[in-house]
Amino acid sequence: MGRYPVTDGVKDRIAGGAIARAGLLDSADIDRSAALVAEAEAAGLETIRVLFTDQNGILRGKTVVASALTSVLADGLAAPSTLLLKDTSHRTVFPVWQADGDVAGGMRGAGDVLMVPDPATFRVLPWAPHSAWLLCDLRYRDGAEMPMCTRGILRNATARLADQAKALVVGLEVEFHVFRVLDPRLEHTDATMPAQPPITQNIAQGYQFLTEQNYDALEPVMDSLRRALQGLGLPIRSMEVEMGPSQIEFTFDPADPMTHADNMVMLRTAVKEICQRQGLHATFMCKPALPNAAASGWHLHQSLVDVATGANLFMPEGQGITNTASAWIAGLLAHAAAGCLLSTPTVNGYKRYQPHQLAPNRIVWGRDNRGAMIRGLMSQGDLASRIENRVAEPTANPYLLFASQIIAGMDGLAQGMQAPMAVEDPYDAAATALPESLLAAIEAFGASALYRQALGGDFVEYLCRIRRAEWDRYHLTVSAWEQQEYFSLY
Repeated sequence: MGRYPVTDGVKDRIAGGAIARAGLLDSADIDRSAALVAEAEAAGLETIRVLFTDQNGILRGKTVVASALTSVLADGLAAPSTLLLKDTSHRTVFPVWQADGDVAGGMRGAGDVLMVPDPATFRVLPWAPHSAWLLCDLRYRDGAEMPMCTRGILRNATARLADQAKALVVGLEVEFHVFRVLDPRLEHTDATMPAQPPITQNIAQGYQFLTEQNYDALEPVMDSLRRALQGLGLPIRSMEVEMGPSQIEFTFDPADPMTHADNMVMLRTAVKEICQRQGLHATFMCKPALPNAAASGWHLHQSLVDVATGANLFMPEGQGITNTASAWIAGLLAHAAAGCLLSTPTVNGYKRYQPHQLAPNRIVWGRDNRGAMIRGLMSQGDLASRIENRVAEPTANPYLLFASQIIAGMDGLAQGMQAPMAVEDPYDAAATALPESLLAAIEAFGASALYRQALGGDFVEYLCRIRRAEWDRYHLTVSAWEQQEYFSLY
């Protein structure tokens, strides 16, 4: 920004707008916002997609014509509060029309909330170059902080860590599938809630992990995705052939949590939109119900840095691990069961926790052990010393996932915890198991004193209610297994 001329009228409009009056913009923010208008005009943009990340990690929002950008940057943009009250079927699960109903955050009546743009997230879309993304925080209409804004939750968590002169650095490994669409299921009878899934086929055979020939078969799709993601400014490091049919992994260079949380929601949305335009279906669903499909995970690399010196606090001086690394690991392990609601928020994700499948099923850590929940990659002199938490599924809301790591790790530091001995047998039945279902994770999260203190009791109850609505729909649905088991027998 700053490369294009800024008119005084635009700057004055933003400086006098509702967002600035609410104290949400400083002089630097006003300058950045005004420069953004000039940049959009120079790029010849026609539309701006003004978006926020909802509780399920899905981008939602409105599209405005480019001439309305100044107004959006000055005053924000209203959106229905019910978008924050929906489960993954897009059903509103709170009684917003009842006078005495239990509605989170005072959102009875389906009134509006305020989307407050972050100019740093502005991206022209390589696959739709007349349009751009602009991500937002959520606020109440008067500008007051909204506890259900997951971007705000992460910002608050990183600020608490910064108060201790520490910063988290994260790196991403994200697995997903890309299939060819045979039938998009667009008949009227398919427009259910949620919609009927498309019928697909593989674009490459699987179980040829990291083979060159399989990469070449996938390269046209990989190249299309890579170029678009790089055009968005995402720091792609590698594109890899994963184990399963049509399964891909993208990895990212390290960055701060907010940058990579924004990158993750952009990645998921961009991949799905680009594939959709090419007659393909991309899915970040953990374990698709397709023959021979493999489960997808999201591996989160993380290290802690001293803000004053830049020193990696996980890099050991000898053969052991640092006290900081030990306490951080111990905190993650201590709160792993409760944190699963933030790392593994779907019914489907718990079906990945199977032994001997390169996925964890126990709450343990090990040195360079891909079967453990936490894989330690720390050695003397290695400036990239870090841990890799392998618990998450790719559907997780990244703002909540990263916040959960900070909250649990900081508790380990505050309590002076020590990590247990590293394991060599991560699937040993003697170790504590990860939750076996979404219901178990809901119960653990709801009972967590740490998460209630860090996120507020209202947010904990709010998220538990949304996830429980999904669980109830799942376990009350008569399954194919039940039909096969009982229909003929009785």
